[in-house]
Amino acid sequence: MSADPTADERAAVDELLGPPESSWDGAVERTAFDHRVARGGADARDDRHLLLPALHALQARVGWISPGGMNYVCERLTVPPAEAYGVATFYAMFSTVERSPTVLHICDDIACRLHEADALVDDVETRLGDERRQQVLRSPCLGLCDVAPAGLLQTAGEGGDSQIPRVSLDALLPFIDGGPWTIHDHEEGSTPQPADERRLLRRVGVADPSSIDDYRAHGGYEALRLALEHGPDWTLREIIDSKLMGRGGAAFPTGVKWKAVAEQPVHPHYFVCNADESEPGTFKDRVVMEQDPYAVIESLTIAGITTGCEQGYLYIRGEYPLATERLQHAIEEARRHGLLGDDVMGHGVRFDIELRRGAGAYICGEETALFNSLEGKRGEPRNKPPFPVQRGLFGKPTGINNVETLINVLEILRIGGQAYAETGTEGSTGPRLFCLSGDVERPGVYEHDHGVTLREVIDAAGGVRNARGLKAILLGGAAGGFVGPDQLDIALTFEDARAGGYTLGSGVVMLFDENADLTDACLRIAQFFRDESCGQCVPCRVGTVRQEEALHRLVQGRTLGSHDDELVLLEDVAQVMRDASICGLGQTAANAVQSAIASLGVFGGDASDAANADDVPSPTEEQES
Repeated sequence: MSADPTADERAAVDELLGPPESSWDGAVERTAFDHRVARGGADARDDRHLLLPALHALQARVGWISPGGMNYVCERLTVPPAEAYGVATFYAMFSTVERSPTVLHICDDIACRLHEADALVDDVETRLGDERRQQVLRSPCLGLCDVAPAGLLQTAGEGGDSQIPRVSLDALLPFIDGGPWTIHDHEEGSTPQPADERRLLRRVGVADPSSIDDYRAHGGYEALRLALEHGPDWTLREIIDSKLMGRGGAAFPTGVKWKAVAEQPVHPHYFVCNADESEPGTFKDRVVMEQDPYAVIESLTIAGITTGCEQGYLYIRGEYPLATERLQHAIEEARRHGLLGDDVMGHGVRFDIELRRGAGAYICGEETALFNSLEGKRGEPRNKPPFPVQRGLFGKPTGINNVETLINVLEILRIGGQAYAETGTEGSTGPRLFCLSGDVERPGVYEHDHGVTLREVIDAAGGVRNARGLKAILLGGAAGGFVGPDQLDIALTFEDARAGGYTLGSGVVMLFDENADLTDACLRIAQFFRDESCGQCVPCRVGTVRQEEALHRLVQGRTLGSHDDELVLLEDVAQVMRDASICGLGQTAANAVQSAIASLGVFGGDASDAANADDVPSPTEEQES
């Protein structure tokens, strides 16, 4: 701990934590009192949850987390330096190695690859040359699949982070030349559906997302008013009657979860909005947060009050700067209007919300990994039981839902739980948001009642772009599975998905046209899971690597034994990950690859597919480069 912070680094941390009270927590001058009394202990340890915000403050101010800056954070929060280093190196958005204050991330994940992102990165790196090549980083999905290919510009200091839609070489020329450049708005066209066909998204593109008055003019805060007037028991009964299932992928009954939290005798209770939307191909929550942020705040407030919470947390993906800005503004406006705080709407009920940013870790979408991240730890999943409703955030009963699940609550209270349950199907009630991307004519977020067929969802988005033939559809994201054109008439419901062996997941519907290289897509998915595995459990840490290695051997014709032997090995690895991984990441890491092999014949010896991927480097080559 010999390195000292710069004045800039000290200022960045102090702006977040306030000035240090003594030399024991970072003050430069030691007083006579400091020689006699040491401050710390439990009070200092209680501030551990501020570690991630403090690291964000350093990264944003100087562009990296230096040894001196990290030492100062450790002093302020009484965190062992080894633990802080472990946290800082866990998240992809943090750098513990000095780098340029301006870094461009270009997504080369599956949706953006369909829009030539891979070639774009190669072109940009070539034009920048060896000296500036490190300013461009290949990125997993940035949640901008509707405006692919996409980028994210990180600028230390006053610049901040900016999302970049429809990245092209021409658009990047000012950056390549080292001059100023303009980033265009990416909101237009995010919801191509007419407004009168939408309920959950009825305010998107209609109400001003920055205005709380406009939100209220379009029906906002009526649901909270009803919840406060009728009380938590009434609200809970409406949610249970609605049969609302979670929209994050697990499809757990929302009313059951809320009731379990509300009935816990241990206090305090917490409620968390999981807005760490990182599943490749998913962007629905981003659209809601950017264009209807007050709906997220209102629904989280209802959830908290109904389950006996006084404090809520909104954990948002770090790569969503616009959504972060608008949600923070919405929280401040809600407080100013008495809709958050010690006396919500004058009903004597206390509830407040704190916004926290993730820092680039897919695993933090898993609820217990998210709790660890909020507590200032590495985002590694916990064993269950105990379940979050019993022992969640800070060891207390915790409710957690994603953005889409929560905004359904507003619709339920608007029309009533029974009326809501009459839409959709018996086992899958209400509307669902689908993320259309890839080789589709009109990408964006579409809202349909459960029971709609895959064909109807694709037709509503204009079908395959350029009227080409359809080769495959990826349902549910990288953790989902591929289906072929012969399955277009499947019904998109939870019960049909279980019976048919497919998944709705996070609502991803990604199209691959007749020219798409499915081998390349599977290799990128395998690479994604290898990179995003937290490494805590052996089945996932080793299995994701072995899966990718086996796929490369198949492509390169260097199999261990026969071709069929390699496919059997892949299935064995997949089964071990499904059975023994600690969380859903490892349990689903092989789903897409296995479905492509079983349903579409990918990696089955097709010469054209293998030829298309001959130039993909092996995992070892990628790591060495």
